[in-house]
Amino acid sequence: MSVAGYVLAACLGGVGAVAGLAGMLGHAWSAHVGWLVPLGGLELQMDRLAGCFVAIVGITSIPVSIYAGGYAGRDRRGVAAYLVFVASMLLVPLAANTMTFAIAWELMSLASYLLVVQHRGAAAAHAGWVYAVMTHAGLGCLLAGMLLLGAWTGSARFVDWAAAAPALDAASRSLVWGLLAAGFLAKAGAIPLHVWLPLAHPAAPSHVSALMSGVMIKLGLYGLVRASFGWLGTGPAWWGTALLLLGVVAAVGGVLYALADRDLKRLLAHSSIENVGIILIGLGAAVAFRATGADALALLALTAALYHAVNHAAFKSLLFMAAGSVLHATGTRDLESLGGLVKRMPWTAAAFFVGSAAIAGLPPLNGFVSEWLTFQALLQNVQLRIPGLNLVFTLAVAALALTGGLAIACFVKAYGIGFLALPRSEAAAAAHEAPLSMRVAMTLGAGACVALGLGATAVVDALGTVAAAVVPAATPIVSGDGLTLHVSGGFASMSTAQLALVLAGALLVPLAVLTLAGARPAPRRYETWGCGRLLQTPRMEYTATAFANPFTRVFDFVYRPVKQLDIEAHPESRFFVRRIAYANPTRFIVDEWVYRPADRVLRAVTQRAVAIQSGSPNLYLAYLLAVLLLLLVLA
Repeated sequence: MSVAGYVLAACLGGVGAVAGLAGMLGHAWSAHVGWLVPLGGLELQMDRLAGCFVAIVGITSIPVSIYAGGYAGRDRRGVAAYLVFVASMLLVPLAANTMTFAIAWELMSLASYLLVVQHRGAAAAHAGWVYAVMTHAGLGCLLAGMLLLGAWTGSARFVDWAAAAPALDAASRSLVWGLLAAGFLAKAGAIPLHVWLPLAHPAAPSHVSALMSGVMIKLGLYGLVRASFGWLGTGPAWWGTALLLLGVVAAVGGVLYALADRDLKRLLAHSSIENVGIILIGLGAAVAFRATGADALALLALTAALYHAVNHAAFKSLLFMAAGSVLHATGTRDLESLGGLVKRMPWTAAAFFVGSAAIAGLPPLNGFVSEWLTFQALLQNVQLRIPGLNLVFTLAVAALALTGGLAIACFVKAYGIGFLALPRSEAAAAAHEAPLSMRVAMTLGAGACVALGLGATAVVDALGTVAAAVVPAATPIVSGDGLTLHVSGGFASMSTAQLALVLAGALLVPLAVLTLAGARPAPRRYETWGCGRLLQTPRMEYTATAFANPFTRVFDFVYRPVKQLDIEAHPESRFFVRRIAYANPTRFIVDEWVYRPADRVLRAVTQRAVAIQSGSPNLYLAYLLAVLLLLLVLA
């Protein structure tokens, strides 16, 4: 039953993929489906932007659902919720009015909540509680913004908003944009609304984590695109500035916490915050360019943001599937307990390597192309001649460069500590390769990362068409010419195919030359030099904590680490040490500065509010009488 459910989910994803790709090609349609919900007035609509995100959901769901069949095995828990989760994510981009959107959005949130808490335990319960609070706080902001906009425009249909909203005053439009942005950013997991993400992703099953991180958070970004370009028309430049600054904080903060974490799935969750920040940088640049009339540059920045959204869906779902294979084989997510998996799980190790190279932005894979496009968009801010905005763009360029360097270090740690060297535990030493369905799914994900990189010209042309439907521009500023991407005006050009050939040549040419020269040295096998010790042990290896220690020292203001050192000496002499335990846990600065003070205030208020909850029916009737009298006076 469970396997059949995941097969059905894969088929549903296939239908969504076909429908989404057709929408991207311009096959628009709309449908009234009010009969599904009495008095609901449900309406669906497909356009190029909706088609793009439906295709992201559908295409990603196919390998993840194949993977889930092997990962979950005969476990029937969560199959129905998983089907609802996939279906609701396909419906969210198609929603054409407030009621349809609210129903699809809430179904997506409730289904993902059930999947987070399906494995019982204190950690899963806490993660589910935080996720439920944040997602419904976000829904409250969304409904407030949508209801205000519907009241002011006289319609609940999105197409009517796009026509009527530009006539509203600037303060009203900014209020609605702020509410919608808060709701969508909470779902996207941008700092400081990210607190649910590093809790929910590790608690959920790995195939669910792959969809939540690879796909679900993108729907928050989809909503931001709709609100910033469609529903409210062209906004002021400060909208773009706000998104740029939020993107800078999310990108740098996310990668810093990923770099310091030793839990493999939580590391990937923090990395999702980083990549949401990169997409927000591109989206914020597009909004700012549009506000200043630079439509061609806005088109370039939006294309880069959409490209990175597609890329992140590919490599993050791949990485979560590989992490799930490690958890499936070893029973642990702790990098300190792994090591040596490359020999025991070669397929999983290869998949994680491809995903790590892609997310680190290494050529010729897909992450490199979208980050390169984002740089090209940011660097052209010199055309604006607005000093304040130029300063924000300069900060974004620096943050994106820092993020790229730290991401490389982060995934060198994740792959090197987790897969190389010697096993650090019996579980890692006894690890086994994943089942066939899981290997097939990871292979599809790795192939997508390669294809999206090598086929950059075709991808840019397709996403440029989607972006042009949102931001019409006279001439696109980036275009594909054969195998090369060109930014107009001779600003820059790049070919991932040529880069791949150069890299392959750098590896193969020396080997060919040595072979032709007859250099065939006989291999000599010997133990690795152990610095004078006769036997190599896992204690000689770098740990995840030791690898991250230099970064926690440099960025201690962000990490606020707490050093914990426990030394157990021999009872006869303190110079003979039996055991040393070292830990350097980090603290979340957002938790300490935002959420903990807010929690203290709320607890103080609720403790005082307990006094009015006396349990007396007479007192409650008195409350009702007082409210009725107040309403009569106001009426």
